[in-house]
Amino acid sequence: MSLIETRGVWLTNTDSKVLKSQQRIAEAMNFVAETGFNVVFPVVWNKGVTLYPSQTMQQTFGVEIDPSFFGRDPLAEVIVEARRVGLKVIPWFEYGFASSYNLNGGMLLQTKPEWAARDRNGKLLKKNGFEWMNALDTQVQEFLLNLVLEVVKNYDVDGIQGDDRFPALPCEGGYDEGTMALYRQQFNQNPPQNPQDRQWLQWRADILTEFLARLYQEVKKVNPNLIVSISPNIYDWGFKEYLQDSVTWLNRGIVDMIHPQIYRRDFLSYKCIVNKLVNEQFTDATIPKLAPGILMKLGSYCITPEYLIKAIECNRKCGIRGEVFFFYEGLRENDYALAKLLRSSPYAQSASFPTLSDLSGSKVNSRRTASIWQKLLRFFRNLF
Repeated sequence: MSLIETRGVWLTNTDSKVLKSQQRIAEAMNFVAETGFNVVFPVVWNKGVTLYPSQTMQQTFGVEIDPSFFGRDPLAEVIVEARRVGLKVIPWFEYGFASSYNLNGGMLLQTKPEWAARDRNGKLLKKNGFEWMNALDTQVQEFLLNLVLEVVKNYDVDGIQGDDRFPALPCEGGYDEGTMALYRQQFNQNPPQNPQDRQWLQWRADILTEFLARLYQEVKKVNPNLIVSISPNIYDWGFKEYLQDSVTWLNRGIVDMIHPQIYRRDFLSYKCIVNKLVNEQFTDATIPKLAPGILMKLGSYCITPEYLIKAIECNRKCGIRGEVFFFYEGLRENDYALAKLLRSSPYAQSASFPTLSDLSGSKVNSRRTASIWQKLLRFFRNLF
């Protein structure tokens, strides 16, 4: 029986030269496929610009593509080279509703100041260096939806991916006039000054959930076989801090694959979160959708070989069929040490990328089912 697993890696244009030329992209796709991966998540939206020629951006902001890629189409190049070696391609909208990083809103909010998210003091919403567009505003939502739709309509992709900024909004946001008026209309009072008031959190999170439901529906209209993948913050921290109600997303069936960012730098912390996810947040029906995000490299940090192997083993023991690594350059550190390790051990046998029916839970997870039967048998034996 052939192995079915999600084996993914993110491709960035930050701290990486992989997208600098088609030759580099071709070399990277060879390397990723040889290592045993079956899907890549190339960035297509960050720092307020696209990494493909965008009519939506051209019409709205007069900037067709990230200027450093002018005259090229990195997304098209990734697709050509990935297809050549049998890899799936799911473009990643990294910046989501963030407009800029330490640039006071950048070009997007200079052009469209009315799109700015506001904190309770009426200031531009900023959290951890990122400035934000108002994700609760219908015009802003329409803009992001149009970016997604032009990618799925114009490119031979296997799906699209949101993340910890898409759909998301820092909990400190929502104090713009439009959002406050909507809240007053519904509750006959102003929004609470406490941004983490439970009702206020849930009300705003529900707006983002409805946006995701619409995005899911629109993507499926273009092609029902496309995968909607999200890599959110871990629940419920992600709910309280960024209005990401990922448990509801799963329950409503508006996400096909989910990659919670379990970016912990020691294995025990990773294992603890995986156990909590599997036991408290996922069911037999939703566990096939889970392929955690694992931090491979960030700045000077690089995952140890021991941690890497243990994390994959932990996933499989819990019935999790796959993972996605942040990010590609980690595979090339120390003379490709981690890539060699993956190729020789956990990824030695090739694996097919799951189909939508694999992800839907229609194929029952045999290990979890067997374990349930064993528990039932033990229970009945103890009765008699």
